[in-house]
Amino acid sequence: MTTDASSLFETGKFNVTVLTGKAGNGESNPVLIVSPTDAGMYPVLLFVHGFFLQNKYYTQLLRHISSHGFIVVAPQLFSILPQSSTKDITSVAAVTNWLPSGLQSLLPTDVKPDLEKLALSGHSRGGHTSFSLALGHAQTTLKFTALIGIDPVAGTSKSSQLEPKILNNESKLDIPALVIGSGLGEESIIFMAPACAPKGVNHKEFYNKCSSPCYHFVVTKYGHMDMLDDDAFNLMTKCMCKNGKCRDIMRRCTAGITVAFLKAYIEKEAEYLNLIWSNPGLAPGELEPVDCRKE
Repeated sequence: MTTDASSLFETGKFNVTVLTGKAGNGESNPVLIVSPTDAGMYPVLLFVHGFFLQNKYYTQLLRHISSHGFIVVAPQLFSILPQSSTKDITSVAAVTNWLPSGLQSLLPTDVKPDLEKLALSGHSRGGHTSFSLALGHAQTTLKFTALIGIDPVAGTSKSSQLEPKILNNESKLDIPALVIGSGLGEESIIFMAPACAPKGVNHKEFYNKCSSPCYHFVVTKYGHMDMLDDDAFNLMTKCMCKNGKCRDIMRRCTAGITVAFLKAYIEKEAEYLNLIWSNPGLAPGELEPVDCRKE
């Protein structure tokens, strides 16, 4: 049977539902869950939102990923004002440790999470949180099998980085990693203000932090917030960041590459990722550069 990698950039075969609940220590973190509704056992992706953003802003992206056979768990890390970057890490660790005891009760009937196949992902500052957790800056009872940074950011400049300053130390990841970058993210649109994904602390440096196997895809003509929902709006999404023409293209690129990577390193179906890497034109938007370091 011929593998159709381009199909990953379209909605998958599974019907999905969006659920809400509480998670973490004392179930203190609101959580958005996007899950297939068909009976079965599915891998789990823990997704961390970006700075000053809400988990619900990513619903269209997460529905796309889930429709290919994944349960996505997206905690909300603040209610009014963002907390410290180190508190973000401990909060996501607490949600991770909650999964074995708490996730099943929030899922549809006969849908079961396969926590032996657990991946971690984050966008923007959430990418820094995810990388920090994967590097051991908080303890978890579960092991992550793959890591995805979606236009990750580690601060406003090399001299003003979030804690922990993971880009400055020598430690490397020990799990497969994917980094998706935006071509417009490092362009500022406000005079004297930093870009949303500044040079020196963006996807390029995070990719350099990865050990093989790791992959790097940059969606050239789109910006730092373009994978959010069409109706997601705040000062960050519309006034601070340079945007591309159509969020749908960026979402489909991000979701499709994410699914291909998860299939390769969680489901052991590498042909989809290999096809996209060798033929980036399969994606709905331009991918340049495309790079990988394989085992």
